[in-house]
Amino acid sequence: MLQQLVIKNYAIIDHLTIEPDAGLNTVTGETGAGKSIILGALSLILGERADTSVLINKNEKSVVEGYFDVTGNESFKKGLEVAGLDAEPQCIIRREIAVSGKSRAFVNDTPVTLQVLNSLTSLLVDLQQQFGHLALGEDDFQVNALDAVADTMLMAESYRKQYTSCRVIERQLDEKRAMQSKFRQEADYKQYLLDELLQAGFKEEEIENAEMQLKQMSHSERILSVLQGAQTILTEGEQPVVNELKKMVQQLQGIRDVLPGIQPLEERLSSVWAELKDVAAELESEQGAVSLDPAVMEELMQRTDLGNKLLKKHGLKTTAELLELQHKLENDLKATFDMDEAIEQLAKEAALQHKALVTMAENLSAKRKKAIPGFVKNINDLLVLVGMPNARFEVQVRAVAPALHGIDDIQFLLDANKSGQFQLLQKAASGGEMSRIMLCIKSLIAQALHLPTLIFDEVDTGISGEAARQVGVLLRNLSKYHQVICITHQPQVAARGSRHFYVYKESDKNGRLTTNVKVLQQEESVLAIARMIGGEQPTDAAISSARELVGS
Repeated sequence: MLQQLVIKNYAIIDHLTIEPDAGLNTVTGETGAGKSIILGALSLILGERADTSVLINKNEKSVVEGYFDVTGNESFKKGLEVAGLDAEPQCIIRREIAVSGKSRAFVNDTPVTLQVLNSLTSLLVDLQQQFGHLALGEDDFQVNALDAVADTMLMAESYRKQYTSCRVIERQLDEKRAMQSKFRQEADYKQYLLDELLQAGFKEEEIENAEMQLKQMSHSERILSVLQGAQTILTEGEQPVVNELKKMVQQLQGIRDVLPGIQPLEERLSSVWAELKDVAAELESEQGAVSLDPAVMEELMQRTDLGNKLLKKHGLKTTAELLELQHKLENDLKATFDMDEAIEQLAKEAALQHKALVTMAENLSAKRKKAIPGFVKNINDLLVLVGMPNARFEVQVRAVAPALHGIDDIQFLLDANKSGQFQLLQKAASGGEMSRIMLCIKSLIAQALHLPTLIFDEVDTGISGEAARQVGVLLRNLSKYHQVICITHQPQVAARGSRHFYVYKESDKNGRLTTNVKVLQQEESVLAIARMIGGEQPTDAAISSARELVGS
C-alpha cells in the first residue's frame, strides 16, 4: 500500500507530503484547487511521460516519491526479480525531472526504464480515471474477475501450471522434430559417405603403410643390391667376415691355456661373431621380404589411390582421421534412429499431458459458466444502486483452443440503455459509467484478489443522492480489503472516508498561489462536508446532515 507520497516543485505544488491510511481515503477540495495536479504527479511514478512545463522553479528539479509497503505483495516481488532488482519490505519509487528536461526513474535508488517502472507500479497502484479503464478491456482482468467470483482461482492456477508444462513438452517435441527433419535430410548423404568408407575397409595406418611399401618396391633393385652386397661381405666371397671371425675366435681359444688374460677378448670376439651371424641372417630375410610382384604393386597403388582420394574428399590427412570420421558417421546415423524413438515417447507424453489439460480446462470452464448468472445479477443490482438503472451487464463466453487462461474467451458486455444491443464494455460506457462499473466489479472480487492501491478519480461524477451514497458504501466495503483513495465532489462519498484530505490553494510569501493538503479531523471533516452540501456558509441543517453522514 501507499504509505507516503512526496511531491516537490511540480506545477503549483512547492512541497507536499501525503500519508494515506490503509482504508478509504477521501480527497475533496474546490474545483481548481489542485486535485488533478496531485494525480498528475502520482502518474509520473506510474510511468507516464514527463513534461518540463510542470517545473515551478526553473532552477530546481521536480521530484515525486512514493513510499510503498510491499509486504505480502508476491506479484511485485516477482516483478522485481524479473527486472533484476532487490526486494525490500518498503519500496521507494522516485521520478525526477531535471531543469534540462531530462527525466529519470528509480526503484529503491536503482535507475530503471519507464517500461520497467510502468510494469512494476501497475502491481502497486491501480489508478481509475475517466477514459482510463484499459483493464476492463484486458483479457487477464476479465478472466481473473470471473475466477474470483467463481472461486476457481486455485483451479485456474493449477490449469496454468499444466498449460505451461504442456507448452514445454510441445516445444521440446517441435525442436526434436525439426532436428529430426534436418537429420533425415542429411542422413542419406551421411549413409552414402559411410557406405563408401565401409566398402573401402581401411585398417589402422593402412594408407601410410601401403605408401611405404610402394616406395620400397620402386627402389627394390637398389635395396636388393645393398642387402646382397652386405650379406656377401659377411657370409660369402673369398674371405667372408663371419667365417674369418670364427677362425679368429678358435685361434684365441687355442692359446687360453698359456695366456689366460686373452679370455675376455676371445669372449668379446665370440659375441661379435654371433651378432654378425644374426645380422647376415636378417639381411637374407629382408631380401626375401622385398616384393617384385607386379600384382602386389598394382593392388598397393589402387589402395593408396583410393585412400588419398577419400582423404582429399574429406579434407583429412591420415588413416586414423578417416576411421574417426567413419565412427562419427556411424554415431550420427544411430542418433537419427534413436531420435525416432525419443520423439515417439515424447509425443505419447505430450498427448497424455494435453488430455489432462483439456480435462482441467473443461472443468474450469464449467465452473466459470455456472458462476456467470450470479455474477451478472450482482453487477446489474449494483449498477441500479450506483445510478445506472437502465444499464444491463452481460458476460460472453466463446470457446477457443486451450490457451493460458483456459478454453474460454471471456468478454464483458454492456447495454447502456435497454436497447437490446450489447457491446464491449469499453465501447458502450462513458468515462463516469466505466468508473462505477469498475467499482462494482472490484467490490465483488475484493476478497478473492490481491489488488493494488485503488485510486478513483471522481467515480461519482453525474450522480447524487442515493446513488452517491451507494458508491460511498461500495468504496468503504472495498477498503476493508484494499487501500482506496477517492477524489470526490459528493458529500455522501466524502463522509465514508476513514481519512479525509482537503486540497486547497494559498498564497506563499511571494504572493504565488500553491496547492496544499491537510488531513481533516472529525469536526473539520463535518464542516467541509457541510460546505459540500450547503455552500461556503453552511446552514445548521447542512451541518446536521453532514454530521449524520459522517456518523452513519
